Amino acid sequence: MKSDFCCADFAFLDSGTGGIPYMLALKQKQPSARCVYLGDTKHFPYGEKSVEEITECAAKSISVIVKKWNPHTLIIACNTISVTALERLRSLFPKLPIVGTVPAIKLAARLTLNKKIGFLATNASVNSPYSKRLIDDFAENCQVYCRGDPELVRFIEKDFFTASIEQKKNAVKPAVDFFASNGCDVIILGCTHFTHIADIMQLVAGNNVKVIDSREGVSKQAIRVESEDSSKKTEYLSESFKDMSFFATAAAPEEEKEYKLLCKRLDIPWGGIVQ
Repeated sequence: MKSDFCCADFAFLDSGTGGIPYMLALKQKQPSARCVYLGDTKHFPYGEKSVEEITECAAKSISVIVKKWNPHTLIIACNTISVTALERLRSLFPKLPIVGTVPAIKLAARLTLNKKIGFLATNASVNSPYSKRLIDDFAENCQVYCRGDPELVRFIEKDFFTASIEQKKNAVKPAVDFFASNGCDVIILGCTHFTHIADIMQLVAGNNVKVIDSREGVSKQAIRVESEDSSKKTEYLSESFKDMSFFATAAAPEEEKEYKLLCKRLDIPWGGIVQ
């Protein structure tokens, strides 16, 4: 049950660092919003887990978020959680407005000129019935080429932030080559981790390919939901954490060092490890 005090306007949940660009995008739209971020690094990666495992891990993390920061609105800044467990999580936390992150398939169908779309995601998202319904509903006249890429997810979480430009280009090249071989003129980044490499992906893919994600739509929806729920806001407690703090559920010493470096580069506070 939520307490009488609210620490955050928005809380963000992902399996790791993938959803941080979503938090930064929302802050650009609403600078006054007070945000906190939890990466469930203890259970990374979610993309190779079963639906039951994903739901269980996410529910435990949401319980931690509610207990520690009692947010007005929660953003599931993870496509894998959103397409596999969103409705179940909403039923488990009925008093908490929850905004999901789903692949930008509708936008891709509007942008493609040759009706060939690339969908880059985790294996769980690629194989999700929810993703398949989105394709059927919004891209029925298109050919959608799907690629689950757990190695790229792992590279971004573990190596990307200390990698050279050439290493980053080499990491995205297999995915870009796969979509190029199928003639795709739009690539959907269907895992929030991939937003970190959106610029690199666009550079390698070239100007004739549009690389898109759902940051814009998710930010707008989250702000709309939070505004609609404003009448239910509780008293505001402002001393419990620094705005935009990134917390993790586990990190070895070397990993914690890398997370601190990432936070420094992105100009966000490192909050530490929470259980």
